Amino acid sequence: MNNFLQFYQHIPERINPEIFRIGFFSIGWYAVMYFVAFFVVLGLLKKRLRKGEDGNIFSKIDCEKNKNARDKLQEKKDLILNLLYFCFFGAIIGGRLGYVFFYDFSFYFAHPLAVISPFDSFTGELVGIYGMSYHGGLIGALIAALIFTRKYKLNFWALADFVVPAIPAGYFFGRIGNFLNGELYGRATSAITGMYFPSSAEMQDLASQQLRHPSQLYEASLEGLLLFFIFWKVRNEKRFQGKLLALYLISYAVMRFLGEFFREPDAQIGFIFGSFTLGQLFSAGMFFFGLIMLFTKKQSCGTIRQC
Repeated sequence: MNNFLQFYQHIPERINPEIFRIGFFSIGWYAVMYFVAFFVVLGLLKKRLRKGEDGNIFSKIDCEKNKNARDKLQEKKDLILNLLYFCFFGAIIGGRLGYVFFYDFSFYFAHPLAVISPFDSFTGELVGIYGMSYHGGLIGALIAALIFTRKYKLNFWALADFVVPAIPAGYFFGRIGNFLNGELYGRATSAITGMYFPSSAEMQDLASQQLRHPSQLYEASLEGLLLFFIFWKVRNEKRFQGKLLALYLISYAVMRFLGEFFREPDAQIGFIFGSFTLGQLFSAGMFFFGLIMLFTKKQSCGTIRQC
């Protein structure tokens, strides 16, 4: 048992964040996990299309008489792929801007090129672009989806409900990427689930090593696996349009709020109101926004024949 525990606690030290490096060029597990997440979500949505679970979202395509079923299915798949492209880049832009404005504005105000530059502002060393905000990424993805649905004349709420059940599967791989990258680790703990993360500050002094919660794995389980199981299970139940999106915002906010109790807050911000993190405050706002959306859509549905 002691040997297993010793192995378990030092797992992060055995993981190289980079898959390989050639000169200054490298590919890390973090980036790969983002691509895995993208294609897993795409695969799940294509599966829904093949099973005819898209309802009347693509009614214009379904009504085309000069195309066979195979061509119609392919056209739907192409639209979903384009939607994910839109949302992917919207999430990247929104996530980056969210981090800049919400998490370290004073630094980026003094070093504006650091917003998009992969070089360290002080040493000039190539370090990549670090810092993404989930809540900023969510806003960016939703704006991108609104632009996409307007461009292709699709129902935003129906399309959102179609996509939502697959999204948590993508988050699972995103959080695994955080773990493999040795970032967003948890708070110091004496619990048996704790691990040693070599990138944590105290690891520079081996005498003061501390076990930390592997909060990335906790969040992968809560925000990823658990929510995926729930939403995939109810994906075809009858409901008013926008219900799944609203419920997703609410349930993700709850899971994120709980997960943040184990996660180390950003060093430049620390705790807010004593013991809360900025992520928890944003999650609380997300929770209430989801509730408002849920009740608003439910109320408006009563006056609409098809919801």
